[in-house]
Amino acid sequence: MPPATSGAFDDQPSSALTSPIRSSAAAGSAAEDLRHLPGSRGLRRTQLALFGAGLATFLLLYSTQALLPALSASLRLTPAQASLTVSAAAIGLALAVIPVSALSERYGRTAVMTASVFTAAAIGLVLPFAPDLTTLTVLRALQGVALAGLPATAMAYLAEEVHPTALASAMGLYVAGNSIGGMSGRLVSGVVAGSYGWRWGLASVAVLSLLCAIGFRLLIPRARHFRPGPINPAALLRTVTSHLRNPLLGRLFALGLLFMTVFGAVYTVMGYRLVALPFGLSQGLASSIFAVYLVGTFASAASARVTGRFGRRGTLYLAVGTTSAGLLLTLPDSLPLALLGLVLITAGFFTGHCVASASVGRTATHGRAQASALYLAAYYLGNSLGGTLGADAYHSDGWTGTVLVALAAMALACAVTLYGTVHARLTTPHAVAAAR
Repeated sequence: MPPATSGAFDDQPSSALTSPIRSSAAAGSAAEDLRHLPGSRGLRRTQLALFGAGLATFLLLYSTQALLPALSASLRLTPAQASLTVSAAAIGLALAVIPVSALSERYGRTAVMTASVFTAAAIGLVLPFAPDLTTLTVLRALQGVALAGLPATAMAYLAEEVHPTALASAMGLYVAGNSIGGMSGRLVSGVVAGSYGWRWGLASVAVLSLLCAIGFRLLIPRARHFRPGPINPAALLRTVTSHLRNPLLGRLFALGLLFMTVFGAVYTVMGYRLVALPFGLSQGLASSIFAVYLVGTFASAASARVTGRFGRRGTLYLAVGTTSAGLLLTLPDSLPLALLGLVLITAGFFTGHCVASASVGRTATHGRAQASALYLAAYYLGNSLGGTLGADAYHSDGWTGTVLVALAAMALACAVTLYGTVHARLTTPHAVAAAR
């Protein structure tokens, strides 16, 4: 998953909000000693709490994706209609992440994260009783808004409360919770739905998420370094506008959107393909393909080494090529080739996403939190766009149509990267070397 924003208004002038870094510094040098150190009980509690919160968030965010064939059969929906239950949550999160990050500056990280996971879990408990698509979609959109609280504030909490020597491991476990939650939400809901129907599938995920939310609240240590600041909408608007006018940041946001368009299209539609002929897999067995998601964990870990060897743009070209090759492999009606293609698509997506998201922090010279939040918004809008376009293409032209949508997104991603390469060569002879 993408790196979450590390606060709503960091690197702002004094007239704006207080940043997480300055909030910690304002506590004085003595406060430095109170941050959670490696091996401390406080650090272990923090890590477990954020792992559980990340698990709950991404259990819920993708809970309907594995259920789409079952939803279509039960409510008599087309793939495009059923995919709205995934898109609505992603859009809700994308639209809410910047405003919610601002609220965390005023009311505190812990308060916002707690409200986020409990509200989203509560909505999850209501979802199984939705009588029709409209109700289900509206509830999912509200759930997405609620879920925005965790990615908008978790990294800021860690940066403020964890000692720098322990920060990498703490963030790593939080991201692992995100990844495992994204996979588990699809697996659990799909497997349970295979035996008991989609309503029980959603209920099982909601109960698991509620348990994770309770664990988070019991474990999370009291914030000792947060200092509330006033919300300054004008400062936020200025920072966001300046980022949107930055050509390089714009290209990075576009890359996040395009890679996620592919991922959303493929993972939204693949379940339909596998339960249909010639594969004819059961709902539960088709849902098990989401275990391939684990490939993303390894690809994310390896992306830094690959970037060190090929450079950022070289790695982006590699990610586009790997993803495109995987898409082409899925075209024949062969289950082994479809699974191999899915492995390549997943590896390529996570590699491209890691490079683009990491580059956002390097590129932004101010307001890095807002830059990360904008990337996150583009990323989840891409998920919604891909799910809707991919499902609509599948309804019209079968799996080939979905692959064509995804390949078009990869062609655009290649064009964006190529433009960056050419622009760098023309403007600064050493820019290509610097990008490495």
